[in-house]
Amino acid sequence: MSAHPIFARMYSRIRPLMDRQGAVEHRRRLLADATGRVIEIGAGDGGNFALYPAAVAHVLAVEPEPYLRSQAQSRAERAITSINVVDGTAERLPATDESADVVVASLVLCSVADQQAALAEAFRVLRPRGELRFYEHVAAEPGRRLGTVQRIADATLWPLLMGGCHVHRDTSTAITAAGFVIQELDRFEFPPDQPSPAAPHILGRAIRPEAT
Repeated sequence: MSAHPIFARMYSRIRPLMDRQGAVEHRRRLLADATGRVIEIGAGDGGNFALYPAAVAHVLAVEPEPYLRSQAQSRAERAITSINVVDGTAERLPATDESADVVVASLVLCSVADQQAALAEAFRVLRPRGELRFYEHVAAEPGRRLGTVQRIADATLWPLLMGGCHVHRDTSTAITAAGFVIQELDRFEFPPDQPSPAAPHILGRAIRPEAT
């Protein structure tokens, strides 16, 4: 169990505000055209549940934080899509090998204890040619002063206050290192025109290649 009760309650209030600022459109892009069986890692309070397309047959939503998991369960009961919310971590997914068509990582790879282990698990549970859908805030591009700010934030209070979040992770490189092949990658700042250590974002898709 990974309990962050103060952060969890803060997140459940901030997430709808972020959606009103435009995050919901990024979430829609993240999930567009998803089909089949989906595993969502770090499902939070279930903010993605209402956005899954009709072609998604089932979602296994994994969330270790008790308060957020309870919020997600309530949203799952109201969702049109079949969703099963379970306790678990990204580093040890409660799913069999090659059992998913899509793995969704939405603002979670910043906060997992071991990013490479989490991505290895995503690779394991995806069928060959299955997709990793990712929407994450990441390290600023090299040469930007913001990168220094992010490193200082990660070394001080940011992870403690923000549920283990690290803002200076090079997540796209980690995705490639885990064996995925990135098909789409969009970089942007969110919220726009509001400087923050967490402003740089990526959104995209990667596939687990066929075994050779």
